[in-house]
Parts: sequence; C-alpha cells; structure tokens
Amino acid sequence: ATGGQVVAGENGQGKWVNQLSNPRDVIVDKEKDSLIICDNTNRRVVRWPRRNGTSGETIVPIIDCWSLTMDENGSLYVTDVRKDEVRRYRRGESQWTVVAGGNGRGNRLDQLSDPQYIYVDQDYSVYVSDWGNDRVVKWMEDAKQGILVAGGQGQENGLTQLSYPQ
Repeated sequence: ATGGQVVAGENGQGKWVNQLSNPRDVIVDKEKDSLIICDNTNRRVVRWPRRNGTSGETIVPIIDCWSLTMDENGSLYVTDVRKDEVRRYRRGESQWTVVAGGNGRGNRLDQLSDPQYIYVDQDYSVYVSDWGNDRVVKWMEDAKQGILVAGGQGQENGLTQLSYPQ
C-alpha cells in the first residue's frame, strides 16, 4: 500500500462526536458494518460507520476503556482499568454485566489490577491479561472468581512468571 485512508477521527484530537483522543483499541462489528473504538482519553466507547463516516456515536459512556472484543453473538466486552473489571454489553440490552473482576483492585482471584487485553472463547470464557498482577486469568461464564492460567508468581523471567502481560 502506498497510503492509508482515515476512517474515524479525521477532525483531529478532541472530545466531540467527530473526534477521538487516544484511541486504544478498535474492532469491526460486521453485523452493523461499523468500527467500535475504545476512545480512552474521552472515557467512552464509540461506534463509527465503516464507510463514509464523519462522526461517531457514543455507545458506552464514562468508562476508562483499554480494550474491546466481541463474541459470536455480538456481545461487546470492554475492560475498565479504573474499576478493575471487564463488562459485557449484550446486543439489544441497555444494561451491562461485570464478567470479570469488579471487587476492587487486588490480587485475589475475584479481583483484577489494571486489566488490559481480553479474549472470549466459544464457551464464553473471558481471558484477561491482568497487567498489575503479572498474570493471565480465565473467567468462565457466570463465575464469581477467575482461574489462574499463567503467571501470578511475581515479576521475573522464570517459567511460571510474567512481567506486565499484554
């Protein structure tokens, strides 16, 4: 490719619906033919049309978003690094559900500390890179606490250790 095309946020950095500020993550919503963007500094998640979009719409307000993913049913999962939780927004529903963390910052298996990136498998288990605890934790659907998958043994270079997993 010899050049790219701006598809969202072409009006410079800012807080208006036609601007972004420090976008952290982006995913494609194929069903709605749109981009979903974690607009970190503006503390929101926005949806932009994939084609000919001049502005976005806020779909999740007031969240310290770091990353996003979507499951096969179109449910949106968002990390909130300030509240140390992962939220699920089911398509067509107005309320969200905490699916990982949400019990304050900490290192217990029912807590997270700066959750960064997430992955959802076909069983709807959520894998979280728990950056502040140097570990990866799996949260099965409807679980009250996670299962340690990797790390959690301090921040070194041993086979059972991770250092700020992303």
